[in-house]
Amino acid sequence: MNPSTLIGMIASVVLLAVLILFAADDPWLFIDLPSIGIVLVGTMAATFLSYPMKEVLRVFGLIRIVMRNERLYTQKDIEELVDISRLWMRDDPVAVERALPRVTNPFLRTGVQLVIDRIPEEDILDLLQWRISRMKAKEAAEAQLFRVMASYAPAFGMIGTLVGLINLMDVVASGDLVVIGRHLAVALMTTFYGILLANLVFKPVAVKLERRTEQRIVLMNMVLQGISMMCAKRSPSLMRETLNSFVAHVDDEIYDSGGGQGGGGAASAKRAGAPRARAAVPGGTAASAKGAAAGAAPPPPPQG
Repeated sequence: MNPSTLIGMIASVVLLAVLILFAADDPWLFIDLPSIGIVLVGTMAATFLSYPMKEVLRVFGLIRIVMRNERLYTQKDIEELVDISRLWMRDDPVAVERALPRVTNPFLRTGVQLVIDRIPEEDILDLLQWRISRMKAKEAAEAQLFRVMASYAPAFGMIGTLVGLINLMDVVASGDLVVIGRHLAVALMTTFYGILLANLVFKPVAVKLERRTEQRIVLMNMVLQGISMMCAKRSPSLMRETLNSFVAHVDDEIYDSGGGQGGGGAASAKRAGAPRARAAVPGGTAASAKGAAAGAAPPPPPQG
């Protein structure tokens, strides 16, 4: 199971248990099956009215995706792409074809196969970008489904509250405070359930799916960059450094993790130096980039 999902579930259960057990005289007042039914059935009914059957039934599969610990094998994809690029630089398409079945990423495998088939680079990039756009649109729609459910749940909670208040008005003339209080509690419980489901189930699942999509898009764009460099027969070493920088965290580009101690931080700073120099002089020559990289050196003093 995904550790963060597990922590969130445990924290939610503990929070509700503490609120119910220590903030209520009778914890069983928070268990009301009609209120739960109004919120759940109403939310599902509105969702079925809004979306086709096939998309609604995917809800359960998407919840399983959020629950499991899904890993992205970014470093493995980089190494596979670098190894295949090294074979491609040797003009050995037979060896590339033999290595291709061992590639586990289908998006990467498709790009390499197109390169082997001598498809023009522009067409390859157009096709891969279209696949990225299609995946992004599909998964954005899946996350939007949960956001829609998160908007329906509090609305049906309010409907249940209105039903409870109508029943309350029917018995208020009797003057029996016990009956009035019970109806008022039931009326408020539906709003409680609606807000709870929206903010502890539906919205978190939507955010989790959106974050998953962002990570997958970064990985696919990294593969896209690698395929472009493979088409241009760029150096495998340059490809590895470029792809590693492509997926590096922002704080790695700003702070030296070694803290000035050891060689790890210096090595990472050295690796990051060349891209920074090229970025400082876009469109410039190699000589100007070299000069920008050595910009820390002071200028010579003027001659008398």
